[in-house]
Amino acid sequence: MIINEELFVLEDQCKRLAKCIIESHTMSEYMKTKKQMEQSEEVAQLKADFFKKKEDYEKIAPYKEYAPGYKETYLAVRKAKRQLDLNDSVAAFRIQETQLQNILDEISRELAQAVSSEIKIDAGNPFFEKGRHAGCGGNCHGNRKQSI
Repeated sequence: MIINEELFVLEDQCKRLAKCIIESHTMSEYMKTKKQMEQSEEVAQLKADFFKKKEDYEKIAPYKEYAPGYKETYLAVRKAKRQLDLNDSVAAFRIQETQLQNILDEISRELAQAVSSEIKIDAGNPFFEKGRHAGCGGNCHGNRKQSI
């Protein structure tokens, strides 16, 4: 990598972009819901319950159906996880987290496409794909432009 004035300009632009994201309404909502979730006594109790049941399950998981109470322990973990996921504070946080991630994914996609349409993008979100399939640099989907 050559360190020159262009590199410093790009670094400054990245810092400005990060500052815009940090000061955005989406980030503000994300931080607000995260704080509410972290301060919730109910969430803390649900997390503790889930982690305890998960620990119990992990002790017997290698033995599967040969372990006494395997099915009950497995179902208890799933039930505890569901209760945690359905908590209003956790659900609100997850929604905001996804919205923030979508913004970051879109920025990554825009940057990559501005450089080259051949750059592979792994956004990790199947609904993120627009036109071409994310992460596919080949002609596996028949939508690659032919070179002249």
